[in-house]
Amino acid sequence: MSIKRILVADDEESIRWVLSKSLTKQGYQVDLAKDGKEALLMSRKQSYDLAVLDIKMPGITGLELLSKFQEECPQALIVIMTAESSMKNAVEAMKRGAYDYLTKPFDLDALDAIIFKAQKASKVSAEVSVLKQEIKDHYQLERTIIGQSQPMQKIYKTLGKIAPSDITILIYGESGTGKELIARAIHFNSPRLGNPFIALNCAAIPRELLESELFGHEKGAFTGATERKIGKFEQANDGTIFLDEIGDMPLELQAKLLRVLQEKEVTRTGGNTTIKINTRIVAATNQDLKSKVQQKEFREDLYYRLNVVPLELPALRDRREDIPNLADYFLAKAHQEYASPANGFAKEAMDLLCGYDWPGNVRELENAIQRASLLSPDALLNAADFPDLTSGQGPSGNGTSLEALITQKLQSSLTQIDLQDMDNLYEMVLHQMERPLINIVLEKTRGNQVKAAEVLGINRNTLRKKIQTLNITAKR
Repeated sequence: MSIKRILVADDEESIRWVLSKSLTKQGYQVDLAKDGKEALLMSRKQSYDLAVLDIKMPGITGLELLSKFQEECPQALIVIMTAESSMKNAVEAMKRGAYDYLTKPFDLDALDAIIFKAQKASKVSAEVSVLKQEIKDHYQLERTIIGQSQPMQKIYKTLGKIAPSDITILIYGESGTGKELIARAIHFNSPRLGNPFIALNCAAIPRELLESELFGHEKGAFTGATERKIGKFEQANDGTIFLDEIGDMPLELQAKLLRVLQEKEVTRTGGNTTIKINTRIVAATNQDLKSKVQQKEFREDLYYRLNVVPLELPALRDRREDIPNLADYFLAKAHQEYASPANGFAKEAMDLLCGYDWPGNVRELENAIQRASLLSPDALLNAADFPDLTSGQGPSGNGTSLEALITQKLQSSLTQIDLQDMDNLYEMVLHQMERPLINIVLEKTRGNQVKAAEVLGINRNTLRKKIQTLNITAKR
C-alpha cells in the first residue's frame, strides 16, 4: 500500500491551507477537517492512508481522536501535530500508536520527511503482511500435515484451538511421527508468526553443552568460552522454542528450565544479569514422562508445567488409511527433487506399504519411498522395489512386520481363488490362521493351557473348546 489519500485535521485554517497546498502539489489527495468531530465523520465515509491530526482541537481531543481513528480507520498511519507546551501529550500519543509527531511551528520539509518515511514503512508493512500470509498459507494444517484419518482429525481440531494462544504444549509420540512438524504448524498458525521458531533436540547435545545452548554464556564463563553466546531462549524471544526429547534433559537443567517457565527470564552461564524473555514453549517426547516422574528421573513440578495441553500423535500403523496419501506426497517430492522416473505405485506395492507396521513411522515411510524412487528405473514402483519390506525387515532394520507377511501370503493365496465362488472366505481364513497360532502358543508354553489362554487373551474354557473343534493335540 502506498500513501495516496491524506486527511488533515486542525482548527487553524492557516495550517489547513498551507498543508493542503503543499501536499496537493506533491500529488496527494487531501481532505480537510476543522475539528475532531468532522475528521471522525470523514473517516467513516472515506479510507485514508495517512492522517495528520492536531492534538488540541475543540470537542474531541487529539488523543481521543487517535483512539477512535484506530478503530474507524485502522490502516491509516497517524501523525500528531503538537505545540512545545503539550509534549507530554505527544509522548502519550506515541505510546498509543501514533506513527510520528510534528512540533509547531514546523518546516514543511519535516512533514515531507515523515511522509517519505511513512511511504517506506507502509511498503515494508505491506510486504511483511504478504509474507506472513504466504507463510501462514504454506503452513496451513491441511497442507503441511497430511492425513484425513479420524486420529488426525482430532489433532487438527485440537491444534485449531491451541495454536492462537500462548499455552504451553507437550507433544507425545513415537520417533518419526512428526512432532517437530506439529510444533512448526502451531507456531506458524499463531500470532507469533513472523518471529523466530527455534528447535533444539535435548538428546542430541552433550549434557555439558546443553545449558550453554539453552541459556547462553558470557565470555570467560568456562574454558573455551572466548566470546559471549546468545542462548536458544533469547534467540526465540517473541517467538517459539521447540524442546524435542525433553525427557532426556538432565535433572539439574530441569530445575533451571522450571525457573524460566515461572519467571519468564534467563541468566547466561557465568553472568549475573537476568534477561526477560517472551517465548512460547512447545516440548516433545517419545517417553512416558509420568513414569519417569515416578522413578525420580523427571521433576514432577516441571512435568505439570509442561503438560498443560498434552497432544498425543498417533503412530502410522494406527492411521493406515493415510498411507496412500503420504506415499503419493513423498513420491512426488522425490520425483521433483531428484528427477527420478518413478511417479506412481503398482497396486501390490501400495498394498505392501499399507500392510507394513512402520516402526519408524512417517520418517521411515519417506526414507523407503525416497530410496525406492532413486533406485527404480520404472515409472511405477513395484513390491520388488521394497525388498526390505517383502523380506519382513523394515528400511531401518526394525524387525519383522507380521501384518506385512500375512498380507503377502493372503495376496498370493487369493490370486489362485475365484472370489466370485466364495461365500465363507472370512471364516475359512480365520480357521486356517487359528489352528497354527494355537499350536505355536501351546508349543511355546509346553502345553500349559492356562498359560496359553493367558497369552492368547482368551478364556481357558474357550481355548479347550477350540482345541477340540480344531482337532489340536495338546501335549504337556
